[in-house]
Amino acid sequence: MGEYTLLTLVAIAIVIGLDLVVLRTRLVRTVGFWISLAIMWSFQVAVDGWLTRLDAPIVLYADEQFSGVRVFLDSPIEDFGFGFAMILATLMAWTVLGRPTRSSLVQQVDTDARRRADDGGPGDGR
Repeated sequence: MGEYTLLTLVAIAIVIGLDLVVLRTRLVRTVGFWISLAIMWSFQVAVDGWLTRLDAPIVLYADEQFSGVRVFLDSPIEDFGFGFAMILATLMAWTVLGRPTRSSLVQQVDTDARRRADDGGPGDGR
């Protein structure tokens, strides 16, 4: 097994483990993740196919470093595995870093309650 193939499989295993077990974001179980992946892959097919096409390659791969399986305009299948890992890792980071903490939620509820009280609250006739 080539280095590129091995690293692709390791990257996929790590992000799936992080998603399902460590961070518990469970993004791979959502339709939104798969839609995001399909969008990314649609662009990747065109760009990667242009970069790696066998008749005029811009990027060359050492045959012993990858599986040799090429899909979609001669792109190494490993490129799509790395794309999967990259999108999942990015969305996990976005989800975790953007997730409100309990204290920030309590603070927001308190702020909203004060604002309503200052405005006279619902049904004050304004």
